Amino acid sequence: MIDRKGQHFLKLLDLTPAEIDGLLQLAAELKAQKKAGVPHRLCEGKSVALIFEKTSTRTRCAFEVAAADLGMHPVYLDPKSSQIGKKESIADTARVLGRMFDGIEYRGFGQEIVEELAAYAGVPVWNGLTNEFHPTQILADFLTIREHFGALKGKKLVYMGDARYNMGNSLMVGCAKMGMQFVACAPKKYFPDPALIAACEEICKETGGTLAFIEDPMAATGGADVIYTDVWVSMGEPDEVWQERIDDLLPYRVTADLMNNAGPQCRFMHCLPAFHDLKTGIGREIHEKFGLDCMEAEDAVFEGPQSIVFDEAENRMHTIKAVMAASLADWER
Repeated sequence: MIDRKGQHFLKLLDLTPAEIDGLLQLAAELKAQKKAGVPHRLCEGKSVALIFEKTSTRTRCAFEVAAADLGMHPVYLDPKSSQIGKKESIADTARVLGRMFDGIEYRGFGQEIVEELAAYAGVPVWNGLTNEFHPTQILADFLTIREHFGALKGKKLVYMGDARYNMGNSLMVGCAKMGMQFVACAPKKYFPDPALIAACEEICKETGGTLAFIEDPMAATGGADVIYTDVWVSMGEPDEVWQERIDDLLPYRVTADLMNNAGPQCRFMHCLPAFHDLKTGIGREIHEKFGLDCMEAEDAVFEGPQSIVFDEAENRMHTIKAVMAASLADWER
Protein backbone atom coordinates (compact mmCIF):
# COMPACT_ATOMS: atom_id res chain seq x y z
CA MET A 1 0.00 0.00 0.00
CA ILE A 2 1.36 3.44 -0.88
CA ASP A 3 2.06 5.70 2.09
CA ARG A 4 1.67 9.35 1.12
CA LYS A 5 -0.59 10.41 4.00
CA GLY A 6 -0.51 14.18 4.39
CA GLN A 7 1.75 14.74 1.37
CA HIS A 8 1.34 17.19 -1.49
CA PHE A 9 1.17 16.30 -5.19
CA LEU A 10 2.77 19.23 -7.01
CA LYS A 11 4.98 17.78 -9.75
CA LEU A 12 6.30 14.36 -10.70
CA LEU A 13 9.87 15.51 -10.05
CA ASP A 14 8.97 15.31 -6.34
CA LEU A 15 8.00 11.61 -6.49
CA THR A 16 10.09 8.47 -6.73
CA PRO A 17 9.35 5.89 -9.43
CA ALA A 18 8.04 3.61 -6.66
CA GLU A 19 5.61 6.30 -5.49
CA ILE A 20 4.35 6.87 -9.03
CA ASP A 21 3.92 3.13 -9.47
CA GLY A 22 2.10 2.95 -6.15
CA LEU A 23 -0.36 5.66 -7.19
CA LEU A 24 -0.99 3.81 -10.46
CA GLN A 25 -1.63 0.55 -8.61
CA LEU A 26 -3.99 2.30 -6.20
CA ALA A 27 -5.81 3.93 -9.14
CA ALA A 28 -6.24 0.55 -10.82
CA GLU A 29 -7.67 -0.93 -7.60
CA LEU A 30 -10.09 1.96 -7.09
CA LYS A 31 -11.12 1.77 -10.74
CA ALA A 32 -11.88 -1.94 -10.38
CA GLN A 33 -13.97 -1.23 -7.28
CA LYS A 34 -15.84 1.54 -9.10
CA LYS A 35 -16.61 -0.76 -12.04
CA ALA A 36 -17.78 -3.50 -9.67
CA GLY A 37 -20.01 -1.12 -7.73
CA VAL A 38 -18.01 -1.61 -4.53
CA PRO A 39 -18.18 1.47 -2.26
CA HIS A 40 -14.81 2.94 -1.31
CA ARG A 41 -15.59 5.91 0.92
CA LEU A 42 -12.07 6.05 2.31
CA CYS A 43 -12.23 9.75 3.19
CA GLU A 44 -15.69 9.88 4.75
CA GLY A 45 -16.66 13.27 6.13
CA LYS A 46 -13.71 15.23 4.77
CA SER A 47 -13.98 18.36 2.57
CA VAL A 48 -11.75 19.60 -0.24
CA ALA A 49 -11.43 23.00 -1.93
CA LEU A 50 -11.07 23.02 -5.72
CA ILE A 51 -9.50 26.30 -6.90
CA PHE A 52 -9.89 26.80 -10.65
CA GLU A 53 -8.29 29.94 -12.03
CA LYS A 54 -8.40 28.18 -15.43
CA THR A 55 -11.56 26.38 -16.48
CA SER A 56 -11.73 22.67 -17.21
CA THR A 57 -14.13 19.88 -18.08
CA ARG A 58 -12.12 16.76 -17.25
CA THR A 59 -10.16 18.03 -14.26
CA ARG A 60 -13.14 19.56 -12.50
CA CYS A 61 -15.43 16.58 -13.10
CA ALA A 62 -12.68 14.14 -12.14
CA PHE A 63 -11.99 15.87 -8.82
CA GLU A 64 -15.68 16.29 -7.96
CA VAL A 65 -16.72 12.72 -8.80
CA ALA A 66 -13.61 11.25 -7.18
CA ALA A 67 -14.19 13.28 -4.02
CA ALA A 68 -17.83 12.15 -3.84
CA ASP A 69 -16.84 8.51 -4.37
CA LEU A 70 -14.39 8.83 -1.48
CA GLY A 71 -17.12 10.23 0.77
CA MET A 72 -15.87 13.82 0.64
CA HIS A 73 -17.58 17.16 0.05
CA PRO A 74 -15.92 19.19 -2.75
CA VAL A 75 -16.29 22.99 -2.95
CA TYR A 76 -15.58 24.50 -6.36
CA LEU A 77 -14.03 27.99 -6.46
CA ASP A 78 -13.93 29.60 -9.92
CA PRO A 79 -12.04 32.86 -10.65
CA LYS A 80 -15.07 34.90 -9.54
CA SER A 81 -15.55 32.94 -6.31
CA SER A 82 -12.12 33.50 -4.79
CA GLN A 83 -9.94 36.51 -3.93
CA ILE A 84 -6.74 34.50 -4.39
CA GLY A 85 -3.93 36.71 -5.59
CA LYS A 86 -6.24 39.71 -6.01
CA LYS A 87 -7.60 40.99 -2.67
CA GLU A 88 -5.91 38.24 -0.69
CA SER A 89 -2.39 36.90 -0.98
CA ILE A 90 -1.62 33.29 -1.86
CA ALA A 91 -0.23 32.69 1.63
CA ASP A 92 -3.27 34.18 3.37
CA THR A 93 -5.65 32.22 1.14
CA ALA A 94 -3.77 29.02 1.91
CA ARG A 95 -3.92 29.59 5.66
CA VAL A 96 -7.65 30.34 5.57
CA LEU A 97 -8.60 27.38 3.39
CA GLY A 98 -6.25 25.06 5.26
CA ARG A 99 -8.28 25.64 8.43
CA MET A 100 -11.56 24.83 6.68
CA PHE A 101 -10.64 22.01 4.30
CA ASP A 102 -8.75 18.76 4.47
CA GLY A 103 -7.14 19.22 1.06
CA ILE A 104 -6.80 21.86 -1.66
CA GLU A 105 -6.59 21.47 -5.44
CA TYR A 106 -5.22 24.31 -7.57
CA ARG A 107 -5.53 24.73 -11.34
CA GLY A 108 -4.17 27.94 -12.76
CA PHE A 109 -1.03 29.79 -13.70
CA GLY A 110 2.56 29.66 -12.42
CA GLN A 111 3.95 26.64 -10.58
CA GLU A 112 5.12 29.04 -7.88
CA ILE A 113 1.46 29.60 -6.90
CA VAL A 114 0.69 25.96 -6.12
CA GLU A 115 4.07 25.65 -4.38
CA GLU A 116 3.25 28.66 -2.17
CA LEU A 117 -0.20 27.25 -1.39
CA ALA A 118 1.48 24.04 -0.27
CA ALA A 119 3.99 25.92 1.87
CA TYR A 120 1.28 27.68 3.87
CA ALA A 121 -1.87 25.52 3.76
CA GLY A 122 -1.02 22.93 6.42
CA VAL A 123 -3.05 20.35 4.44
CA PRO A 124 -2.27 18.40 1.24
CA VAL A 125 -2.27 20.48 -1.94
CA TRP A 126 -2.69 18.93 -5.40
CA ASN A 127 -1.67 20.44 -8.73
CA GLY A 128 -4.56 20.28 -11.21
CA LEU A 129 -2.50 22.15 -13.84
CA THR A 130 0.00 24.99 -13.91
CA ASN A 131 1.83 26.59 -16.80
CA GLU A 132 4.81 24.36 -16.13
CA PHE A 133 3.39 21.00 -15.04
CA HIS A 134 0.26 18.81 -15.28
CA PRO A 135 1.03 15.78 -13.09
CA THR A 136 -2.51 14.41 -12.69
CA GLN A 137 -2.80 14.15 -16.48
CA ILE A 138 0.40 12.12 -16.68
CA LEU A 139 -0.85 9.63 -14.10
CA ALA A 140 -3.98 9.14 -16.21
CA ASP A 141 -1.85 8.73 -19.32
CA PHE A 142 0.40 6.16 -17.67
CA LEU A 143 -2.50 4.16 -16.26
CA THR A 144 -3.95 4.06 -19.78
CA ILE A 145 -0.66 2.95 -21.33
CA ARG A 146 -0.31 0.18 -18.71
CA GLU A 147 -3.84 -1.00 -19.43
CA HIS A 148 -3.10 -1.30 -23.16
CA PHE A 149 0.53 -2.50 -23.06
CA GLY A 150 0.88 -4.17 -19.67
CA ALA A 151 3.91 -2.12 -18.65
CA LEU A 152 5.57 1.28 -18.94
CA LYS A 153 9.29 0.54 -18.85
CA GLY A 154 10.90 0.67 -22.29
CA LYS A 155 7.79 1.94 -24.10
CA LYS A 156 8.42 4.67 -26.66
CA LEU A 157 6.27 7.79 -26.37
CA VAL A 158 6.53 10.49 -29.03
CA TYR A 159 5.14 13.92 -28.16
CA MET A 160 4.29 15.90 -31.30
CA GLY A 161 4.11 19.70 -31.27
CA ASP A 162 4.88 22.37 -28.68
CA ALA A 163 6.88 20.61 -25.95
CA ARG A 164 7.84 23.73 -23.97
CA TYR A 165 4.96 23.81 -21.51
CA ASN A 166 3.09 21.65 -18.99
CA MET A 167 2.34 18.62 -21.15
CA GLY A 168 5.72 18.30 -22.84
CA ASN A 169 7.49 18.96 -19.53
CA SER A 170 5.41 16.51 -17.52
CA LEU A 171 5.51 13.71 -20.06
CA MET A 172 9.28 14.05 -20.30
CA VAL A 173 9.63 13.92 -16.51
CA GLY A 174 7.21 11.01 -16.21
CA CYS A 175 8.89 8.99 -18.93
CA ALA A 176 12.30 9.59 -17.36
CA LYS A 177 11.02 8.49 -13.94
CA MET A 178 9.45 5.29 -15.29
CA GLY A 179 12.27 4.22 -17.59
CA MET A 180 10.47 4.97 -20.84
CA GLN A 181 11.72 6.32 -24.16
CA PHE A 182 10.61 9.93 -24.55
CA VAL A 183 10.84 11.70 -27.90
CA ALA A 184 9.91 15.34 -28.43
CA CYS A 185 9.18 15.92 -32.11
CA ALA A 186 9.02 19.61 -32.97
CA PRO A 187 11.03 22.52 -34.35
CA LYS A 188 14.00 23.22 -32.08
CA LYS A 189 12.45 26.36 -30.61
CA TYR A 190 9.60 24.20 -29.24
CA PHE A 191 11.85 21.80 -27.30
CA PRO A 192 11.64 21.80 -23.46
CA ASP A 193 13.78 23.98 -21.23
CA PRO A 194 17.44 22.85 -21.26
CA ALA A 195 17.64 22.85 -17.44
CA LEU A 196 14.67 20.50 -17.20
CA ILE A 197 16.14 18.30 -19.94
CA ALA A 198 19.36 18.07 -17.93
CA ALA A 199 17.45 17.11 -14.78
CA CYS A 200 15.58 14.39 -16.68
CA GLU A 201 18.81 13.07 -18.19
CA GLU A 202 20.13 12.56 -14.66
CA ILE A 203 16.96 10.68 -13.74
CA CYS A 204 17.34 8.49 -16.83
CA LYS A 205 20.77 7.37 -15.62
CA GLU A 206 19.02 5.72 -12.66
CA THR A 207 15.93 4.36 -14.44
CA GLY A 208 17.17 3.38 -17.90
CA GLY A 209 14.91 5.88 -19.61
CA THR A 210 15.99 7.77 -22.72
CA LEU A 211 15.31 11.23 -24.15
CA ALA A 212 15.47 12.31 -27.78
CA PHE A 213 14.65 15.58 -29.56
CA ILE A 214 13.96 15.15 -33.26
CA GLU A 215 12.68 17.57 -35.88
CA ASP A 216 11.75 15.01 -38.56
CA PRO A 217 8.30 13.47 -37.80
CA MET A 218 8.88 10.29 -39.79
CA ALA A 219 12.24 9.68 -38.11
CA ALA A 220 10.76 10.40 -34.67
CA THR A 221 7.70 8.16 -34.91
CA GLY A 222 9.23 4.95 -36.25
CA GLY A 223 8.44 2.13 -33.82
CA ALA A 224 6.52 4.38 -31.42
CA ASP A 225 4.19 2.73 -28.94
CA VAL A 226 2.36 6.00 -28.32
CA ILE A 227 2.04 9.14 -30.40
CA TYR A 228 0.80 11.94 -28.17
CA THR A 229 -0.26 15.47 -29.06
CA ASP A 230 -2.03 18.49 -27.59
CA VAL A 231 -3.57 21.73 -28.81
CA TRP A 232 -1.09 24.15 -30.37
CA VAL A 233 -2.16 27.20 -28.35
CA SER A 234 -2.30 26.78 -24.58
CA MET A 235 -4.87 28.28 -22.24
CA GLY A 236 -4.13 31.92 -21.50
CA GLU A 237 -2.15 32.56 -24.67
CA PRO A 238 -3.46 35.27 -27.04
CA ASP A 239 -5.27 34.41 -30.27
CA GLU A 240 -2.56 36.22 -32.22
CA VAL A 241 -0.20 33.27 -31.82
CA TRP A 242 -2.37 30.97 -33.95
CA GLN A 243 -0.75 32.08 -37.22
CA GLU A 244 2.75 31.42 -35.90
CA ARG A 245 1.84 28.05 -34.42
CA ILE A 246 0.07 26.90 -37.58
CA ASP A 247 3.06 27.93 -39.69
CA ASP A 248 5.50 26.16 -37.37
CA LEU A 249 3.54 23.08 -36.30
CA LEU A 250 1.42 22.05 -39.28
CA PRO A 251 4.16 19.56 -40.35
CA TYR A 252 3.76 17.98 -36.89
CA ARG A 253 0.05 17.22 -37.17
CA VAL A 254 -0.64 13.58 -36.31
CA THR A 255 -1.75 11.95 -39.56
CA ALA A 256 -2.67 8.46 -40.67
CA ASP A 257 0.70 8.31 -42.44
CA LEU A 258 2.51 8.93 -39.15
CA MET A 259 0.46 6.27 -37.38
CA ASN A 260 1.24 3.81 -40.16
CA ASN A 261 4.91 4.75 -39.93
CA ALA A 262 4.89 3.91 -36.22
CA GLY A 263 3.26 0.53 -36.77
CA PRO A 264 0.09 -1.34 -35.79
CA GLN A 265 1.09 -1.48 -32.11
CA CYS A 266 1.01 2.31 -31.85
CA ARG A 267 -1.76 4.07 -29.94
CA PHE A 268 -2.86 7.70 -30.29
CA MET A 269 -3.29 9.84 -27.18
CA HIS A 270 -4.47 13.39 -26.59
CA CYS A 271 -5.18 15.12 -23.26
CA LEU A 272 -8.18 17.00 -24.75
CA PRO A 273 -9.88 19.17 -25.80
CA ALA A 274 -8.86 18.40 -29.38
CA PHE A 275 -9.33 20.31 -32.63
CA HIS A 276 -9.75 17.36 -34.98
CA ASP A 277 -12.87 18.53 -36.85
CA LEU A 278 -15.12 21.58 -37.31
CA LYS A 279 -17.53 20.85 -34.45
CA THR A 280 -16.10 23.48 -32.08
CA GLY A 281 -16.30 27.24 -32.21
CA ILE A 282 -12.51 27.59 -32.37
CA GLY A 283 -12.30 24.87 -35.01
CA ARG A 284 -14.76 26.70 -37.24
CA GLU A 285 -13.00 30.01 -36.64
CA ILE A 286 -9.63 28.55 -37.60
CA HIS A 287 -11.20 26.99 -40.69
CA GLU A 288 -12.57 30.37 -41.76
CA LYS A 289 -9.25 32.15 -41.16
CA PHE A 290 -6.76 29.53 -42.31
CA GLY A 291 -8.73 26.94 -44.31
CA LEU A 292 -7.85 24.02 -42.01
CA ASP A 293 -10.32 21.17 -41.41
CA CYS A 294 -8.31 20.00 -38.37
CA MET A 295 -5.27 21.10 -36.46
CA GLU A 296 -3.05 18.95 -34.25
CA ALA A 297 -4.55 15.61 -35.38
CA GLU A 298 -6.57 14.33 -38.31
CA ASP A 299 -10.12 13.27 -37.54
CA ALA A 300 -9.37 9.84 -39.01
CA VAL A 301 -6.66 9.37 -36.38
CA PHE A 302 -8.69 10.78 -33.48
CA GLU A 303 -11.69 8.58 -34.31
CA GLY A 304 -9.61 5.64 -35.54
CA PRO A 305 -9.10 2.21 -33.96
CA GLN A 306 -5.68 3.15 -32.53
CA SER A 307 -7.10 6.10 -30.57
CA ILE A 308 -7.40 5.62 -26.81
CA VAL A 309 -8.19 9.23 -25.91
CA PHE A 310 -11.44 8.43 -24.10
CA ASP A 311 -9.87 5.65 -22.02
CA GLU A 312 -7.32 8.31 -21.10
CA ALA A 313 -10.01 10.88 -20.28
CA GLU A 314 -11.88 8.45 -17.99
CA ASN A 315 -8.67 7.60 -16.18
CA ARG A 316 -8.32 11.22 -15.05
CA MET A 317 -10.97 10.44 -12.44
CA HIS A 318 -9.46 7.17 -11.26
CA THR A 319 -5.92 8.54 -10.90
CA ILE A 320 -7.05 11.78 -9.25
CA LYS A 321 -9.03 9.65 -6.81
CA ALA A 322 -5.82 7.76 -6.03
CA VAL A 323 -3.91 10.99 -5.45
CA MET A 324 -6.50 12.29 -2.98
CA ALA A 325 -6.95 8.95 -1.24
CA ALA A 326 -3.20 8.50 -0.83
CA SER A 327 -3.01 11.91 0.87
CA LEU A 328 -6.16 11.77 2.99
CA ALA A 329 -7.56 8.25 3.44
CA ASP A 330 -8.01 6.72 6.85
CA TRP A 331 -6.55 3.38 5.83
CA GLU A 332 -7.33 1.73 9.13
CA ARG A 333 -10.94 1.62 7.98
